[in-house]
Amino acid sequence: MSVWIRYRVSAAPDQPGLAGFGLLEGQSIAVCTGDMFGDFERTGQLLPLDRVTVDIPCTPGKFIGLWNNYHAQAAKQGLAIPAEPLYFIKASSSYCAHDQAFDVPASYDGRVVYEGELGLVIGKTCRNADLDEAARAIFGVTCVNDVTALDLITRDASFAQWTRAKSFDTFGIFGPVIATGLDLSTLEVRTLVNGRERQNYTCSDMIFSPAQIVSMLSREMTLFTGDVIACGTSLGVLPLKPGTVVEVSIDGIGVLRNTFAPDRSSPNNPSVVQ
Repeated sequence: MSVWIRYRVSAAPDQPGLAGFGLLEGQSIAVCTGDMFGDFERTGQLLPLDRVTVDIPCTPGKFIGLWNNYHAQAAKQGLAIPAEPLYFIKASSSYCAHDQAFDVPASYDGRVVYEGELGLVIGKTCRNADLDEAARAIFGVTCVNDVTALDLITRDASFAQWTRAKSFDTFGIFGPVIATGLDLSTLEVRTLVNGRERQNYTCSDMIFSPAQIVSMLSREMTLFTGDVIACGTSLGVLPLKPGTVVEVSIDGIGVLRNTFAPDRSSPNNPSVVQ
C-alpha cells in the first residue's frame, strides 16, 4: 500500500507556493520527482506535513459522479436498480482541496447538501476495457465530498440540471491523498457533520462495483490518467448550515475535511436548515 499526496509550500500566506508531490509516511512526506502515475524517484527529502498546504491529489481531466449506485439508498427512495451506471460530470473549475472552504455563488439561495463518497482515480488510459483491464486501470482511491445545490436539480421541470447543481466553484471536493493497494470491497465511508456521524455505509453495497463502473464508462468515453470517478453515496445526506464542518473518512485513505462558508454578507445568503 502507498499513500500519495500533493502539496504546496509557501514562503508567505498570500503566496501560492511551490507545488510538489510525494509519499505520505506518518506525519512526513517523502518528496518525489517525476510522475506519480509512472516513473518517479524519491529525492531523499522528508517534509513535515504541518509545514505544507495540502493540494488536490491529482488534476482530473474529468470528474465523473454516479447517482443511485447503492442498494440501501435505492430501497429507501423506492428507486429501480439501474441497468447501467447513471452519471454526471462536475466542472474542472469546481475542484477543491482538503481544508479549503466551500461556498455558493450569490445567485443561489437554496439548500446545499454534502455527499460522502469513495473516489476512484484512473492510472492509465482506458477505453472499451473488460473487467480485468478496468480493475488494473484503477490507480488508487480517494475521499470525495460531492457537494450539491439540491434545489437546482428540479428547478426547471423540463430539464434536470445535474451538471449545474454539482459544478459550482468549490463543489468538487476530493483528497486529501490517493491510497493504492486497498481492498475496495471492504471499505466503509463515514461522513461527520460538526463531529456528529451522519453517514456510515460499506462500499460492498454498491450496485456497480468499481471495476464495473470503469469498464462500462470506458465503453462510452476514454478515461485518462488522473480522471476521478465518485462512486455515489448512500443514506444520510442532509442540508448544511453556514459554518458547518464536513469530514469524509475512509480507513486507509484518511479524513477529508472542509467547512461550508458562504459569504454571510450576501443578500442571497442561503437560508438552509439541518
